[in-house]
Amino acid sequence: MNAIATVVRTLIVLASAGLCLSSNAQPYPTKPIRFVVPFAPGGATDILARMVARRLTDTLGQQVIVDNRGGAAGRIGTEIVARAIPDGYTIAIGHVGTLAMNPTLFTNLSYDPLKDLTPISLIAMMPNALVVSKSLPVTSVKDLIAMARAKPNTILYGSGGNGSSNHLGIVYLELLAKIKLTHVSYKGGGPAIVDLIAGNISVMMPGLLPVAPHIKSGRIRLIAVSTRARLPIFPEVPTIAESGVSGYEYSNWMGVVGPAKIPPAIVRKLNEHLAEATAHPEFKTRLAVEGGDATNSSSAQFRTHIKEEIARWAPVVKASGPRRN
Repeated sequence: MNAIATVVRTLIVLASAGLCLSSNAQPYPTKPIRFVVPFAPGGATDILARMVARRLTDTLGQQVIVDNRGGAAGRIGTEIVARAIPDGYTIAIGHVGTLAMNPTLFTNLSYDPLKDLTPISLIAMMPNALVVSKSLPVTSVKDLIAMARAKPNTILYGSGGNGSSNHLGIVYLELLAKIKLTHVSYKGGGPAIVDLIAGNISVMMPGLLPVAPHIKSGRIRLIAVSTRARLPIFPEVPTIAESGVSGYEYSNWMGVVGPAKIPPAIVRKLNEHLAEATAHPEFKTRLAVEGGDATNSSSAQFRTHIKEEIARWAPVVKASGPRRN
């Protein structure tokens, strides 16, 4: 009996090993991939995610399905991914808000971007626009700073909500320029832009995409861009840094992440295909129209970028007011 039992155990071990080898030999992916967008459909993040999803579907040979899970400043969708099985079949798009600002902004954030997520690759760098109402008698950042210093807290600026990236972009400007404006919070960037055009508020720093038509029509005035270098689509417009606010640089970067502990081979494959997707002319052209740049990075480079951005934005977030639950 002992000999028979030994043979049976040996056969079971060999069979198990064979199954493991067979499983490991399966090419990734073998089923559809869920691509979580932690915001509502229609915004810039959603648009870029859908473009990437189409390219990945073509090159990976499996459907990449966009799943919009908006709410709570991107926390809901990002948490879904942080808690998912780390098999490469659930990924998400993240940006400066969800990955770099939220860790300081919220006291009870349910995920740690560096511990609970696998950074896969950066995909885009998007500029913000420092715009003013036509009724505000300034044509440059220097004019704005001079007015703000002469009349502290009298200039109203709007944002898409407390702690939003366009809110913190102005707080960052206040800190570096040593000025103080008054914040007016809206339920989304759209209503704030409407009030800027109407002259009910005087300043905003939204993404370039939603305000570009109003800039070109002359309904609002673009006085500077937030990026390190001038934008090809507005070459005559200076950066905030070259306008006298030394060190100011802010891009609303975006990247793809997954749950922690995704197998390295899967991370490498996704990274390679994301690099191909962001190099595609359709993607690059779409970003260029908005003044953005398609980009890519290694997983390690993206992790370092997130870590550095968390540290950079922490004092800005703290200066914006009380932390949120």
